[in-house]
Amino acid sequence: MSTADRPAGAPEVASTVASACRDAGFVRLVATADGDALAATGVLARALAALGVPFQASVAEPPAAPADGTEADVTVALGRADTAADHAVPAGPTPVSETAFLIATELGDAADPVLALAGATAAETEPSATLVEAATADRRPGVAIPTADVADGLGHSTLVHAPFSGEPERVKAALADLNLLAEATGDADLDEETHRRVASMVAIRAVGAEDASERAADAVERVLRPAVGGPFETVGGYADVLDSVAREQPGTGVALALGHDARDAALDAWRTHGSRAHQALRSATTGRYDGLFVARGSAADLGVTDPTDVPVGTAARLLRDFRSPEPVALFVTDGRAGAAATDDSDLDATMREAADAVDGRGGGTPRRAQARFETDTAEFIMAFREAL
Repeated sequence: MSTADRPAGAPEVASTVASACRDAGFVRLVATADGDALAATGVLARALAALGVPFQASVAEPPAAPADGTEADVTVALGRADTAADHAVPAGPTPVSETAFLIATELGDAADPVLALAGATAAETEPSATLVEAATADRRPGVAIPTADVADGLGHSTLVHAPFSGEPERVKAALADLNLLAEATGDADLDEETHRRVASMVAIRAVGAEDASERAADAVERVLRPAVGGPFETVGGYADVLDSVAREQPGTGVALALGHDARDAALDAWRTHGSRAHQALRSATTGRYDGLFVARGSAADLGVTDPTDVPVGTAARLLRDFRSPEPVALFVTDGRAGAAATDDSDLDATMREAADAVDGRGGGTPRRAQARFETDTAEFIMAFREAL
């Protein structure tokens, strides 16, 4: 009997899912394509492997089909409510990966707190002090990037949108202006003063950009003073890679979350995703409505022929955080759209209603959602405005 539509607190969900998985002969994990759900998949999968329970893990970009049609004893949907799954851990007040950490802890001693913290860092909600303490990840000055090379890290980061974003050579020029180019490019460890100067440069340029929104001053905090730990330079950088690879190359993302040797492939996907997201935002045309800020871009602007290569979800989040003067941001391209809201605006229902109105498909979480459709972008924007 499905329990996916029965809301409950994280400890109760953790206990229920752990009990079901412990006695299962085969578990299927189906994650939404984002860093939080992907990390949750890795946390649970590693715990199941340690327990000797066979499993299958996959990632599905919203709007995804229900998680049915499987011979698994137990199907767990991670990141979204799914009535076809036996159990669901949807996005909500507690990060999905933190609930997965609670489940894994109940299953044994194989819970990975750093992976869970990276997933929680990628979420729309804050991790608890308990998870932060379990991960023993100390903070340092500087910026949250996955690589030691600052130009590479900032040039492809999706945690911030500044004039240099998507262009490592422009990051190098910004570092050169501060006489930091030699120190901050390469694999050398930086001292605290250099980390601070880099962080100050990022904050000033992100907030001081000509088209920056007032919200950018708060949003840029996400990339500053990072926690350190895990397989990448910082936990925030780990989160950025997880979120990017979940959307860009889900198979590589699953391999990374499971702990396989996928670091280089994941970084390549992260670079591609970040470059495309920033270019999509920079080349888009925008329009402002009451409560909604819209950006329209095209695959041609990115030099790609397939609209599915346009990272609409990440572009919408960056639009919301760094450019939109309205609480809801919508990024639209040919046949696809992504939306992001500053609070729980029930975007899942809004996107479903808008997509249904044009015979498309939509879905997501209360704060972030995506859609696929076959009508023109203007018609979809009108449908979204009416649904909102």
